[in-house]
Amino acid sequence: MAVPERPVRPSYRERRFDLRATAMFFGLSAVVLIIVGLVARAAVDVVEQRPAWAAVLALVTVATTLAYGRRRRRVSAARLARRTTEALEAATSTALDALEAERPARAPGAAWPEVPPSAVHGAPEPTLVLDHDALSPDEFEQAVADLCVRDGCSQVEVVGGAGDLGADVVALTPDGRRLVVQCKRYGDDNKVGSQELQRFGGTCFTVHEADVAVVVTTSDFTAPAVEYAEQCGIVCVDRAGLHAWRDGLAAGPWTVATGGGCGGR
Repeated sequence: MAVPERPVRPSYRERRFDLRATAMFFGLSAVVLIIVGLVARAAVDVVEQRPAWAAVLALVTVATTLAYGRRRRRVSAARLARRTTEALEAATSTALDALEAERPARAPGAAWPEVPPSAVHGAPEPTLVLDHDALSPDEFEQAVADLCVRDGCSQVEVVGGAGDLGADVVALTPDGRRLVVQCKRYGDDNKVGSQELQRFGGTCFTVHEADVAVVVTTSDFTAPAVEYAEQCGIVCVDRAGLHAWRDGLAAGPWTVATGGGCGGR
C-alpha cells in the first residue's frame, strides 16, 4: 500500500534585523521631510510676495514628479538631495532674475542718485549773485532779499511791482524792526536823484510803517539825494556799499544808526 507524500512547504529564511539599515532609513526619511517642509515654506512665502513665481515653482514640482515617476528604481538619498537642490537653485535663479528686472535701469559705471541735502535739512540757502549788473530789475530785488535772508532777517518778501508805493523788499531785522527796501537797478551813468528819494520818503514811514528805510542801487546817489536821505533818516547803499555788503565786508544796512547814511555808510 503506497503512502502519499505530504507536500513539502518551502522554508523561508527569516531576514536578520539590521539596526544600521533601519537607522539610515529613518534618518534619510527625516532629511527628506525637512527638505520638503523647507520647500513648502519657501513656496508659501513666494506665493504671498510674488504670485507670479508660484507658476514657476509649480512647473518645477511637476517636472520633478514626472521624472521620479519614470524611473521606478529605488532612488538613493544622495540623488534625491541633488534633485531637490537643483530645483531650489532653479527657483532662486528665477526669483533673482525677476528682482533684477524690477530695479531701475542706470548707465554702466554711473552712481545711484543721492538724496539732495535740501530734501533732508529743509530748503537750500539762497544763492547770492556776484554780478548784480547782469540782473533784471526783478532779479535784482530777489538778490537783495537773499542778502537779507543771509544776514538773519525774517519774514522776507519781495513785494515790488505796480502799485508797490516804493517798497520792493520788506522784512523783519534780526532785532525785530520792520525793514523796507527800495531797489534801483541802474547803470553807472544813471544816479539816483533827490526826487526818487523824496517819493520813497513820502511812503516808507507813513504807508509801510518802516522802522528802517533803505535804498539800494547798483549805481550812485546825487548830492541832493544824499542830503535828503540824511535829513529824513533813509539809509543809502550805493554800488561800493552793495559790494561790501554782498562780500560780507560790511554789516546789513539796518545796522546804520538812525539819521541815515550814504556812500556805503
